[in-house]
Amino acid sequence: MKITSTSCICPVLVCLCFVQRCYGTAHHSSIKVTRNQTKHTEGETEVHHRPKRGWVWNQFFVLEEHMGPDPQYVGKLHSNSDKGDGSVKYILTGEGAGTIFIIDDTTGDIHSTKSLDREQKTHYVLHAQAIDRRTNKPLEPESEFIIKVQDINDNAPKFTDGPYIVAVPEMSDMGTSVLQVTATDADDPTYGNSARVVYSILQGQPYFSVDPKTGVIRTALHNMDREAREHYSVVIQAKDMAGQVGGLSGSTTVNITLTDVNDNPPRFPQKHYQLYVPESAQVGSAVGKIKANDADTGSNADMTYSIIDGDGVGIFSISTDKDTREGILSLKKPLNYEKKKSYTLNIEGANTHLDFRFSHLGPFKDATMLKIIVGDVDEPPLFSLPSYVMDVYENARIGTTVGTVLAQDPDSANSLVRYFIDHNAEEERFFNIDANTGTIKTTKVLDREETPWYNITVTASENDNPSLLSHVTVGIRVLDVNDNPPELAREYDIVVCENSKPGQVIHTITATDKDDFANGPKFSFFLDERLSVNPNFTLKDNEAIVVLFITLRRSKKEPLIISEEDVRENVVTYDDEGGGEEDTEAFDIAALRNPSAAEELKYRRDIRPEVKLTPRHQTLPALDSTDVQEFIKQRLAEADLDPSVPPYDSLQTYAYEGQRSEAGSISSLDSLTTQSDQDYHYLGDWGPEFKKLAELYGEIESERTT
Repeated sequence: MKITSTSCICPVLVCLCFVQRCYGTAHHSSIKVTRNQTKHTEGETEVHHRPKRGWVWNQFFVLEEHMGPDPQYVGKLHSNSDKGDGSVKYILTGEGAGTIFIIDDTTGDIHSTKSLDREQKTHYVLHAQAIDRRTNKPLEPESEFIIKVQDINDNAPKFTDGPYIVAVPEMSDMGTSVLQVTATDADDPTYGNSARVVYSILQGQPYFSVDPKTGVIRTALHNMDREAREHYSVVIQAKDMAGQVGGLSGSTTVNITLTDVNDNPPRFPQKHYQLYVPESAQVGSAVGKIKANDADTGSNADMTYSIIDGDGVGIFSISTDKDTREGILSLKKPLNYEKKKSYTLNIEGANTHLDFRFSHLGPFKDATMLKIIVGDVDEPPLFSLPSYVMDVYENARIGTTVGTVLAQDPDSANSLVRYFIDHNAEEERFFNIDANTGTIKTTKVLDREETPWYNITVTASENDNPSLLSHVTVGIRVLDVNDNPPELAREYDIVVCENSKPGQVIHTITATDKDDFANGPKFSFFLDERLSVNPNFTLKDNEAIVVLFITLRRSKKEPLIISEEDVRENVVTYDDEGGGEEDTEAFDIAALRNPSAAEELKYRRDIRPEVKLTPRHQTLPALDSTDVQEFIKQRLAEADLDPSVPPYDSLQTYAYEGQRSEAGSISSLDSLTTQSDQDYHYLGDWGPEFKKLAELYGEIESERTT
């Protein structure tokens, strides 16, 4: 069977699966297609073989978007069996058969009845069959062919991601890349130029340009200044057919913003400013603001203010408000119109974030002069001192002058000042003040022992403006006079032992005085002459320091350990678990403290001796003449040589201070508490160990003699 098409518009494609051919360019072209089939010999079992590749028909072509009144002719089917007598019937099946594509079953002509869109479906696969009209039997095997929808330029390029928003730093070099835009065309990119897109700029010149092939947008001018123009709307066009006349086009908008860089220094709008500040302004308060303008934005406009010089450097300070970028002027010291009426400050504002690429544009700082006018304010009276301290003796008569306060009007008017004391309604008043002179006097007799100090508040006001008040604290110290006799510190109930020795101190009596140190503590003691004298007792008048020192030196020495039980009596240490308390032998160590007082030797209680005392026990020397060191050595030898003791180690500690020294005891125990006439110079002959003691007792003897 032959297929005739009106045209053949296709290249020759060679592949592994099929080969397409075009025959001729005449009005009718015929293509005969044969199929390779796998045959099997009779009697042979069917074996699967890979079929040989056959010839595939060349596609028919039909133009998309056909708008004519008549169906579009596609091609013609023709069988070699057709003699033209109408006995052959052509049948068309497959995609779109009977709806989109119809066939004349007698002539085999195929027509397209609808307008096709290649972008929706690019081709259709159909089957052709030639049968005998009378018998309905196939005259040839069924054949397959393809109708391909031929593309026309019916789709304009589209920017699927637009519109675009992009930013680029100001002052960028010419040719700096800003953005790449891409347009897509739904037409067939493999056929003709229907999908070949070219970019151009419709709006945005001469500031920006676009690459016609890649769609990359770039800056087209040097030093584009954000402060001159910040926003740009650039329109980019994409046109198919390689930009030729008749091509379709689409466009998009690119909104470009120039971002800021620090290319502008701060500038004060004026070179001279004037500020009024009243003299009553509080120290630490803000008294004014100043601002330099910066055309940049964000951190590029941040700045700090500083006072460069001027006669008000020590009086004013300036800080920076980060939100408003203003310089806040504050007062460091109080103002006084009467002393200085104006100040001058040179103030500088400088950027904090510098971009060294633009340092050639000049210093990024500016300065201005600020003149501060101090305003005169009616001020309250000013006391000559911030506080006063005055003295007055106790028991002084009422009306005694304590002191005088002084306040003056600091203003040039120099108004008269009046004084008064701030009294609490409930408190007792001890002082008054002269309203004109400020002299303070007593209104009651003062007692230092009752109230040694008074704090009062004096207020001063101006006659011309009584609402202006000043306050000052006055401390009044009451001075002591000797108006109190000494008294015994307490009532004494003294007990004397009957065996007290003559001259022994039995008690020390102390006295107190309510007056201060100058009029009090130096007392003299004596027995009342008006009373009968007891010959058994005498009173000796000593300074206190001496009495306390002698008492300390003669006090009874306390034992180091105060306990009902002497823990030093017996210490036994075991290196095995042993047999409990019965394994120990408790020695009475009291005898070892003084061998002359030792009692009869005791047996060990952990074993029972089977024999009487051995000769070594009988030959022990008498304790009253035995050195304790020798005694301990003998007891140690007994413990080492005794074969009958259990196998354990015994640690026995003896707290013995040794026998009496040849120099005698220097302890204060049992010594008299009265003053002794003993000479301690012999301590210097005892050697370097007693040097410090000799020096101490030498000083004591010297003080006592004095």
